[in-house]
Amino acid sequence: MLRLGIPVIGVANLPRAVAFWTAALDLVAAEEWRSPTWRTLHHADGSGRALGLMSSASPPEHRPRLHLDLFTDTTGEQRAEVRRLISLGARTVEWDFYPPEPDFVVLADPDDNLFCVVDLSRAPSGSGGPRP
Repeated sequence: MLRLGIPVIGVANLPRAVAFWTAALDLVAAEEWRSPTWRTLHHADGSGRALGLMSSASPPEHRPRLHLDLFTDTTGEQRAEVRRLISLGARTVEWDFYPPEPDFVVLADPDDNLFCVVDLSRAPSGSGGPRP
């Protein structure tokens, strides 16, 4: 039976990526499948795999078709998490595609892979749907 595994992020600097993503998402680097070009990150609570990191020589995409959305429950939590992620090595990204009242902030990890921090209290972004 086919089933969805884990998202995998291509990175230029594997140790730096492990340090960033374990701190960002409270994950732990596992020995499972470990190699010079791969690390599996597990949930810290022991509930299993969360993310794969793979060495990659290809450059990150300016507007990737697939990316991670990290969720927060409030605008205040979103602001705090964006500040925390930046302190861990993420950076803000100039993003020309924000809707008028975005519920998300686009950041780049230390390897320039884009991801979003989404405020679920204001989602869905740009739909004109109901807001709490």
